[in-house]
Amino acid sequence: MNWLRSSIVLLVFLSLITGIAYPLLVTGISEFLFPHQAKGSLIEQNGKFVGSELIGQNFTKSIYFHGRPSMTAGKPYNALSSGGSNLAVINPELKDKIHQNIIRISSFNHFPKYPIPVDLILASGSGLDPHISPEAAEFQAQRVAVARHLSLEAIHKLIQQHIQYPLLEYMGRPIVNVLELNLALDNLDPKGR
Repeated sequence: MNWLRSSIVLLVFLSLITGIAYPLLVTGISEFLFPHQAKGSLIEQNGKFVGSELIGQNFTKSIYFHGRPSMTAGKPYNALSSGGSNLAVINPELKDKIHQNIIRISSFNHFPKYPIPVDLILASGSGLDPHISPEAAEFQAQRVAVARHLSLEAIHKLIQQHIQYPLLEYMGRPIVNVLELNLALDNLDPKGR
């Protein structure tokens, strides 16, 4: 009977430590050291939350830069069902989706000067990636400039201002956050919304 009491005491003790104390400690430390990130890296504009730096959004209008395709279930960029398509490379359904993306992007961007960047064709592993490559942003620059009646130079300058470089070169590639770029675009040209 002694072993049963010891087991129950240990269960309650470890449940309190791992279920309450540890999560509260980690939350408290993160709130103190990284308050913006601990709250979801939310972006606020005019007193309203418009999104997160960490979750992509489905921009479809020609006046906005578009992010990577999303393969989440239900609707694009559905954070409740994050994940890739899980289709094998040899699966014909994957080939069809890629072909559809190429057709959609080619028809939407009437001025392609060079091959379509791969991150505009293939979804990320999570389906929620908020970033595209600078090349993918430049690929869409002409369309956005025409749709907004802005100079191509102004769009290129805006893209350059929003490129995020890795801390060390070997730690990744430069990226552009699509939501932040589109918000800056709205600030540059509020009538284009």
